[in-house]
Amino acid sequence: MTATAAPAMRSQTASPYRLTFVRALRSEWIKLSTLRSTWWSIGITAVITIGVALLIAQSMDVPGFEPIQAVVSPVQFTMLLAGVLGVIAVTGEYSTGMIRSTLAADPVRGSVLAAKAIVVAVFLFIASLVISLVAALAVSPIFASRDMPFPWDTPADSFLPILAAAVSMAVFALIGVAFGFILRSGAGAIAATVGLLFVLPIVMTIFAMPGDEWKWIIDVSNHLPMSAAQSAILPQDGWGLPVGEAYLTLGAWVAAGMLSAWAVLRTRDA
Repeated sequence: MTATAAPAMRSQTASPYRLTFVRALRSEWIKLSTLRSTWWSIGITAVITIGVALLIAQSMDVPGFEPIQAVVSPVQFTMLLAGVLGVIAVTGEYSTGMIRSTLAADPVRGSVLAAKAIVVAVFLFIASLVISLVAALAVSPIFASRDMPFPWDTPADSFLPILAAAVSMAVFALIGVAFGFILRSGAGAIAATVGLLFVLPIVMTIFAMPGDEWKWIIDVSNHLPMSAAQSAILPQDGWGLPVGEAYLTLGAWVAAGMLSAWAVLRTRDA
């Protein structure tokens, strides 16, 4: 009688829910959206993007200045916020110990990494896209008053740079996610992210000198994330990378970061 009752008891207590990747994505979205730092970061990004765009639009009354430049120029400031948000999305779990619950619920560590990376990247892309469009609408009357209408009818001078800027922000966030999983320390991962996105390009610029023997420094500098993003957003003849190579470079940074994070995540204990 005991033997026949055991299967019945197990069937009654078995959970009707099964872990799927969609549910893992939903879990990561809940964790990201319930962090105050997420919305503070997005709010600050919006203020900087729109504020700087308005300041540039008001002050840059010079021939040849394109209105889209005012909208996408703030990316060189907001990239740090995107990277830091990516870091916090990961290291916040390590600092509180929640990562143990996450890995217990989803033992496939590659799935955990993929779900978090997708949620963070999509969130930053959509938020950045909306903020940039609002900034474009905000500066349009300023340029229109100078007989410089915003080129909405020319995608290459309006929508495409805004899309490229949103993609770049997602890439910067993924770099932060990668450093978060690799270093597991908020301070260390933020320092590494800031160093790669902001400090290293400045150092490369300082040491870049005329002459063929220094050309490799310029080539390395052009392939850093921020420089590649600038080439993708506003391509210029004779400077930076071609658009296709710029996107390949950004993709390579993401791939290298995610593979490194996956290697660390699957070989270290939480």
